[in-house]
Amino acid sequence: MLFRSDMQPLVAALREMLSGGKRLRPAFAYWGWRGAATGDAITKDDDGALRAAASLEFLQACALIHDDVMDESDTRRGMPAAHRRFSGLHRSNQWLGSPEAFGGGAAILLGDLCLSWADEVLLTSPLDNVQLSRAKTVYDEMRTELMAGQYLDLLEQACGGGSIDRARQVIRYKSAKYTIERPLHMGAALANASDPTFQAYSGFGLPLGEAFQLRDDVLGVFGDPEQTGKPAGDDLREGKRTVLVAMANETADPTQSKQLRTLLGDPGLDVSGVETLRAIIQETGALQRTEQMIDELLNQALESLDTDDIASEAREVLTGLAYAATRSEEHTSELQSQFRI
Repeated sequence: MLFRSDMQPLVAALREMLSGGKRLRPAFAYWGWRGAATGDAITKDDDGALRAAASLEFLQACALIHDDVMDESDTRRGMPAAHRRFSGLHRSNQWLGSPEAFGGGAAILLGDLCLSWADEVLLTSPLDNVQLSRAKTVYDEMRTELMAGQYLDLLEQACGGGSIDRARQVIRYKSAKYTIERPLHMGAALANASDPTFQAYSGFGLPLGEAFQLRDDVLGVFGDPEQTGKPAGDDLREGKRTVLVAMANETADPTQSKQLRTLLGDPGLDVSGVETLRAIIQETGALQRTEQMIDELLNQALESLDTDDIASEAREVLTGLAYAATRSEEHTSELQSQFRI
């Protein structure tokens, strides 16, 4: 017999996780559908498309929960990460065994539950089976690409990072395809869109997804904790091998290179260490180059929207989402207002 009281902490953790975030992936999936849907389908299938798009929030929750376990992160969206939350539950109740092992195990199971529910929400959406089958094909490919990107990210950290090109390959799979291109394709598949529409969405989604991750990397180093929901410089403590870091390594002098090797990835990095690394990233020109790359990628993405293969209303909303996705965390409410899940 399943005791509801025993499951309550699991449900509460997921409910709090889903209460935050930008809803980026559902937004792009829904407007990907709207950009390709025609005639009566826009009215007839709207609720179904919304529900199918909402499934991606469960997939994102799974990715975040598991990512925090792998990175040993302490916080997520201003709250304890799921594995920390459950280790705290174990410790406060003085249960047997290791609080950390319990927390990690519970978080992995919660992430798996989200992955299962993502499938359930998608496949029970009020759309016909042909539409759902087309969307599921894209969804399956997206999940495979996400897991590949996550592994490449782990590999880069284990190997100590590499070139800018390698760092960009990681974000193409871990973020660009998963966050924007494939959600757009999923919406397009629901609408049975033409090949030119899929191509336009790729031309828009890949550079924009990369720009989005670059912005996230900048915020991970220089962002305001009250807006990012994570401690200042947390990405530096975790030793994330981002494009920003790769650029700094590329132009650092011997003293700066030694400091990067010594401080980056130190879990005990203090405020002084964070400031030292921030200064190196600025002095090497890495921050300026990253900001320039974000602007170039954003412009490249927006040029791909200039096509009649995407409905004008969707082009307008996607343009707004593009700007919101590549700006600071203070634009979150602007982004969420574009989507009504």
